[in-house]
Amino acid sequence: MAGVERTLQRVDLGEIDYLDAIDAMAGWAAERRAGTAGNRLFLLSHPPVITYGQRTDPADLRRGLHEIPLVAVDRGGYATYHGPGQLVGYLIMDIRGQGAADVVRWLEDGLVSALRLLGFSTQRRATPPGASSLVGVWTPDHRKVASIGMRIRGGITSHGFALNIDPDLHAFEQFTVCGLPDVTMTSLRELAEQTGTPLPTDAAVRDAVTTALTESPHSGHETSSDIEV
Repeated sequence: MAGVERTLQRVDLGEIDYLDAIDAMAGWAAERRAGTAGNRLFLLSHPPVITYGQRTDPADLRRGLHEIPLVAVDRGGYATYHGPGQLVGYLIMDIRGQGAADVVRWLEDGLVSALRLLGFSTQRRATPPGASSLVGVWTPDHRKVASIGMRIRGGITSHGFALNIDPDLHAFEQFTVCGLPDVTMTSLRELAEQTGTPLPTDAAVRDAVTTALTESPHSGHETSSDIEV
């Protein structure tokens, strides 16, 4: 990675309660800041939970939330769902000297590349001036397959992405996803059924994401930001 330590250590975890992961993430970020650990990518999943960032309109959380826990978080962005069948990636990296927006583009491009390795055609989308953020990974017909929400403090990133492999897509109907009232969420399972592409295993997705993110460069100037999308 241009301007950033190229090594990204992958740490494979299983299903972890969301609040437990948030507590652990604070420690991971502190270790990176102190230099006692390198750049790390934590890959895991969560039990069902709806999380919402600092930009979320309370009206976005209005529908049927009694069935799924609801948690406010310190990342950028709006509301999203985590649950079984979804790969969550938390990136704890030192990006001092890099641009916050550049890091998000790097992550988008890396996920697009990972899905290409798995046989899926996806893209990132530019957000028009004044429009709601379109950060994330999308199909060519504008369905969203991965969401991104990051926090950058003192040049250290936390939080990251959620990639839908085979989650319960009905869970996304209980709230306004990512602040986009008309967004349609999709999954690799759905795309595989529509295109005849084999559905990759969780292990294969983890391998593809790791490969893509360790080969995709980025550059820029760091700022403290909460970024979603």
